[in-house]
Formats: sequence, C-alpha cells, structure tokens
Amino acid sequence: MAAPILRCARAGRCWSLGSRPRRTRALFAEPVPGRVREQSSAALQEPRPGAHEWAAVVGLEIHAQISSNSKLFSGSQVSFLAPPNSSVSFFDASLPGTLPVLNRRCVKAAVMTGLALNCTVNKKSLFDRKHYFYADLPAGYQITQQRLPIAVNGCLTYSLSVGAHWSPSATKTVRIKQIQLEQDSGKSLHDDTRSQTLIDLNRAGVGLMEVVMEPDMSCGAEAATAVRELQLILRALGTSQANMAEGQLRVDANVSVHHPGEPLGVRTEVKNLNSIRFLAKAIDYEIQRQIEELRNGGKILNETRAFDEKLGCTVSMRDKEGKQDYRFMPEPNLPPLILYDAESLPTAADPQQVVNIDWIRERLPELPSVTRGRLVEQYGILPEHSFALLNEDGLLEFFQTVMKETRAEPKKVIGWILSTFLGYLKQRNLAVSESPISPSSLAELLSLVDSKVISLPAAKQVFEELWQNQGKTTGQIIQEKKLELLQNQEELEEICQAVLAEHPQEVMAVKKGNQKVVNKLIGMVRRATEGRADPIRIKQILEKQLQ
Repeated sequence: MAAPILRCARAGRCWSLGSRPRRTRALFAEPVPGRVREQSSAALQEPRPGAHEWAAVVGLEIHAQISSNSKLFSGSQVSFLAPPNSSVSFFDASLPGTLPVLNRRCVKAAVMTGLALNCTVNKKSLFDRKHYFYADLPAGYQITQQRLPIAVNGCLTYSLSVGAHWSPSATKTVRIKQIQLEQDSGKSLHDDTRSQTLIDLNRAGVGLMEVVMEPDMSCGAEAATAVRELQLILRALGTSQANMAEGQLRVDANVSVHHPGEPLGVRTEVKNLNSIRFLAKAIDYEIQRQIEELRNGGKILNETRAFDEKLGCTVSMRDKEGKQDYRFMPEPNLPPLILYDAESLPTAADPQQVVNIDWIRERLPELPSVTRGRLVEQYGILPEHSFALLNEDGLLEFFQTVMKETRAEPKKVIGWILSTFLGYLKQRNLAVSESPISPSSLAELLSLVDSKVISLPAAKQVFEELWQNQGKTTGQIIQEKKLELLQNQEELEEICQAVLAEHPQEVMAVKKGNQKVVNKLIGMVRRATEGRADPIRIKQILEKQLQ
C-alpha cells in the first residue's frame, strides 16, 4: 500500500541582423574559450549608438535520467507510474543515520556516455553537497560532483538542416565541459484549488547525468538539434531512455546576446525545458526578448526564467543563484570514486566491484553517426534519408524489418516509408509503434508491386485499406477489390486493339508524329482495364500495334 502523499505549506529560428527573425541560418557567435559568460557591469549592456548587429550565445545543461532499476544511492526501485511515495527508502526520505551506497550501474552509464561524447574519464572523481531548500529535497542538499566530475572536455558533433534536408556536410561541434553524477529531487504537485502543494518523493534520489555544454550555439534550432543528437546517442548506448515526456531528459538553457567583437552579455537561464520543440521556441524568444530590452535602453538581469508553453514566452521565476548561495562542500559520507583502466586494474580485483574504463570502451555500441553512414553504404539511400530514419523513434527498426522481408529495392522502400507511411502517421499524430500496418504487411505489399502483381496506384489503394481494416490481409484486399494486374498478354493486346479501333483520329495523329497522343491512348486502355494493366506493358503493346 502506498504511503500517504506528504503535504507542505503552499507559498527553429535563428537571428542575424537586428532583432527581426529570419528563416536563414544564424549569425554564429564565437565564444571566447575559457571566458566567464556573466558580466556584471551595466555598461556592457548598453547598446552602441548606431549599432544594428547582435550575436546570440547559447549554452545548455542537460539532465538525463540514468536507465537503472534502482536509485543512485539507495535500493529503491525506479518506476515512472508507481503510486506516490511508494518507492522511497529511509535514505531517500533523509532519515537520520542513513548512509548512501553508490549504484555501480549508474557509474558505468556515466563512463559509457563520457566515452561516447569523446570525454576524458577521470580515474578519480569526488562527490559534493549542493545546498538548497525545497520541500521536495528532504535532506536540504543534493549530492553532485561540482569539484571533480566523472568526465570532462568532450565534444558533440551534429548536422544542421539545409532548407528541408539534413546535410552531413553542414556540421557543427559543441564542446562538452563535463558530465557529472547527481541525485534527482522529488516532485512538487501544486493543488491550486486547495492552496497546497503535494510532495511525491518517488523521484528523489534517482540517478542523473548532467551534461554541461559550452556556449557554442547561437539559436534555438542549433540547440534543439544538439539535444536531439545527444538523445539518440543516449538511447543507442542504453544509458538513458531520454523520454522527455516522462521527464527523463530535461534541459536548462543559458542565453545571452552581445554585439560581435564585444564582451558577452549578461545571461539568463531558462529552466526545465521538457520538449525539443519548446526548447527551440524558448531560446529564440529569449534571444528576441533580450535584444528588444537592450534596444529600448533596458538591462538584462542575471535571473532564472521559465517558458510558458501556452503563451509561447519566458517569464521571470527568481534571481539566479551563485556558487556561494549553494554552499558547496565535500560529501563526507562518500569516499573518492576510483575507476581503473587496463594498466591500473589490480590483478586480484573483483570485476563486479570495480569499473574498468577500457573494458567499457571496447564494448561501446554503434553510435548514430556511424549508423547513418552504414545505412547510406549498405542500402544506397541518400544521407538525408538516413537522418530521417534515425530522427523518428522506431522508424529505423521498421525500415530494417521491411527490408528483410521484401524483394523491393531499398530506394523504393525508403520512398514508401518516408512519404506514404510517415505521412499517414503525421496526419494522425501517431508514433511508429502505434501504426496499424506492420512491417510484414508493408513488405508483402511492396513485393507485389515489385513483381508487377499490382500497380503502384493499386498499391496505394491497398495501403489505405490496410490502414482502415486491420483484420484483412494484403491478398484478401487485392482479391476483393480485383486489383491484380492483367497477366494475360493476349487479353491485353485485344483491349489495346479495340481502343485503337475506336479512336482512329488519335491513331492518325500518332502516325503523323505526335507522340504525346500515345499517353492519351495509354490512359484509355487503363480505364478500359479499370486500372489493372501495367502502363509500361500497355505502351509497349500500343507502339507495336501502331507500327
């Protein structure tokens, strides 16, 4: 039986010249390496007389929930749909005398993520206490890694869209400052009707990886693309499901604007963005808001803001805390975290009690960038098609299953999946996993088209029937609708001869050299066969008979 809920008192655009949004690529700002972004001098915020150019600088702090059965420092189970306060240990509730026990799975996940992001994994890392007081943080502090994190100095390369297509040549790289392990907090559920806040501690203590990206981005579209690429990497590694709808991937965006060539402006932080689309919108809005504020003679405050999804704007939450506000201190109940590589691993070490960096490195799975290259080489598809397959959850697996079961060429399969199949899903707001058409059904349909059993228009009709009538097979629909192509050559020749006999004027026009009339005759034959004749075969027969 779940414990009672605790109660406490309720207290894709880029910017270039000026502040006008454009749909072209951004004016990319180049942050000065190693420079602190915050500027306290008010003089730096005053716009220059006659200046019209602005550059935006965006950095991200991404919190990814680690895929683990238990929490970071306790044995409590991790379950998104568990009843409130049903997965809370004594340590999670911060009862006196309880001590943390580090989850080895979470450490391995952080090491794997660091290696995939080209980071240097520290053999020694430290845990710290970060103090702040919220009702959903029972201890009054969070255990994190502020001084010496588990991984540092990495990078993430992502591809930008050029027009409507993804281009592997249009790439950018964002530096990864660090990856650190830390606890998640509980969840505050606000009940406005009763003027109270309900606290659910199921999430308290769940393991997180915080990925800190340097301010190397300049607009919402870039930030959204970088986060999407990170999301794909985490899922490929299995270190996080990264489901933003369930809060498994949350993003804080640090945004500032300045004149090119001048020091960086004062930054604001937009907290807890839980959608890639809203991330792009929030950043672009905040860039525009800051530009307008400075143009009107105002000042940018170093504050924390939230994104109002309904209004499409950011709103002020509170002043931005500094390091001194958090009163960081070493975590006294946890020793340094020591990792090993092949050279430093003790000979008598128990593999279940240590983490070997080289062992993990050797077993890294295929990353999204490699997968895209393999798809292009293996199937001969376009690079932008490989991006589309990976960017839609479950679509790559669907495509590969169809390819295993069909005789159709990969280019025809990818065309059907990205246009017809994906179009149906988008129109009905469905995920790939919710499709009423299985990969096997689509594979069978494409094989029939490839072997010229049915025509392309007939295949689209069958596809529509399969979508609407899930109980019927492809063969049943073709038989009921009489959609199979005419295979009898003599019968088709007789129909073509009859059409020519009924339209002597068109025949005469063709013989005089007007080859466009042939297409008209093909249409007549197709109507006579109710669309059951292959246009290519019809054309061949007509040309022979017209001679």
